Amino acid sequence: MTSWSTWSSTWGHEELTKSLWVRIKGRAGTGDTIVVVCYRPPNQEDQADEALYRQVGAASHSQALVLIGDFKHPNTCWRGNTAGHKQSRRFLECIDDNFLLQVIEEPMRRGAMLDLVLTNKEGQVGNVKLKGSLGCSDHKMVEFKILRAARRVHSKLTTLDFRRADFGLFRDLLSRVRWDKALEGREAQDSYLAFKDHLLQAQE
Repeated sequence: MTSWSTWSSTWGHEELTKSLWVRIKGRAGTGDTIVVVCYRPPNQEDQADEALYRQVGAASHSQALVLIGDFKHPNTCWRGNTAGHKQSRRFLECIDDNFLLQVIEEPMRRGAMLDLVLTNKEGQVGNVKLKGSLGCSDHKMVEFKILRAARRVHSKLTTLDFRRADFGLFRDLLSRVRWDKALEGREAQDSYLAFKDHLLQAQE
């Protein structure tokens, strides 16, 4: 890197969200990269969360962003992109709204992923490794590289080609579902998962 600058931010009242923001100056034509290190207390207020999300959104839409931190959302299912707690679901909404990618794939503590590394550019973060604990902490250290310019990554993920989709058939398949029976007696989260399951089956 040629140069960098830092600044810190705090939001909230009784419990503050603390974050350190670093701007890494990029080479000519590559743009800057913003790195944010954040700690979120488990009982943080919604107002403090929303303040952070606004900051993340503004940074994500204008430049490369790497967001690192302990966000205290242990009940999040990253495979299904679902969560049982309202604040955790709002956190997932922020990630989706800003097209952030979560690059840590294995749990760190008691089967949960609390310490996250997120980026808004595929290939911006690489060589992610989990190391041992630091001192007496029960958190694992995370080692990774921030690349100066995002590399073109050949993804192995299979995606749907909606340009060739038969939406008439898609609507017909969904209309055959007896939604009153499928959603009967379910809470909002369970109803969403049931709807998502039928939607994915229709896509196949």
